[in-house]
Amino acid sequence: MTVAKIVYASLTGNTEEIADIVAEALENLAIDVEINECTQVDAEDFEDADICIVASYTYGDGDLPDEIMDFYDDLAELDLTGKIFGVCGSGDTFYDYFCKSVDDFEALFTKVGASKGADSVKVDLAAEEEDIQHLEEFAKQLAAAATN
Repeated sequence: MTVAKIVYASLTGNTEEIADIVAEALENLAIDVEINECTQVDAEDFEDADICIVASYTYGDGDLPDEIMDFYDDLAELDLTGKIFGVCGSGDTFYDYFCKSVDDFEALFTKVGASKGADSVKVDLAAEEEDIQHLEEFAKQLAAAATN
């Protein structure tokens, strides 16, 4: 069975909700999903997954959240060649660096050899109906990439 691992960082609950939407969509596609808050797991846990997903908010001036920094640094040490990855997250369009954490994780996954399975999804604050549709499509693309 295909296994997806979702790791998220959420301050207000918006990004946790985004991660939950993706998890449910993947489960509906018969993917086995493990979802954890970023301080509860190790980056190495991605080595046991077929699909690696990070959902993160962006803090301040395009910064990674403090609580996901160690995970990010540990992820940089891995070789995820052969793994499929996807990144999603929340931000506020008020700021100049909207959802920059999504871009940072996408670049890092590519650097450690993982293959992009779907275009990243960036949500302005909380997920609205259109965002939910994008997240469900994101999940479908990841599942298709992992089973091909």
